[in-house]
Amino acid sequence: MKTVNFNGREITPSKIVCIGRNYVEHIEELGNEIPSSMVIFMKPNSSIKSKLLAYKNEPIHYEGEISFVILDGKISGVGFGLDLTKRGLQSKLKEKGLPWERAKAFDGASVFSDFIKFSGDTDSLHVKLFINGTLIQNGSVSHMLYKPEEMLKEIESFSTLEDGDIVMSGTPKGVGIVKSGDKFLGQIFKDDKLLVEKKWVAK
Repeated sequence: MKTVNFNGREITPSKIVCIGRNYVEHIEELGNEIPSSMVIFMKPNSSIKSKLLAYKNEPIHYEGEISFVILDGKISGVGFGLDLTKRGLQSKLKEKGLPWERAKAFDGASVFSDFIKFSGDTDSLHVKLFINGTLIQNGSVSHMLYKPEEMLKEIESFSTLEDGDIVMSGTPKGVGIVKSGDKFLGQIFKDDKLLVEKKWVAK
């Protein structure tokens, strides 16, 4: 089983629960409709990878996200996550009304920074993604259609969040293709205070 680092120790998420279409500007950039209810999908533990890979045969899109570790049914940690997507395949599956797993749950589709202990007010959390030194994605909880507490309540209405599970809260506008050699820097802030950051070079 794959692990992530939380507060200096390795933990094993049983699953990753992702919130889709949670930022209006991202919905618009992909030409999607604003959902009438929360869009939720899951990734398996096997999708976690420490390296960021650029796939030569099929473009992979990056989506930078505020991500949470759950303990005792509550948000206990925060980190930066990359939800990687085979966008072309996802579009074909959506057109046919088929599930997204082939485009969202493949090996290496979930890449994370370390997670740090966090509790309390999530409204001031902010995410930034830089690629090759340029700010590409920039969003905060205040921009979300559904706030973290709402996410947990909706997820728990049909699926138990086990200790160590990760919730990915959606991505702001600015998604694009991962290119080999690109230098990624993901950051999570609380107000103006940097909480955690992680660098990757796409292989």
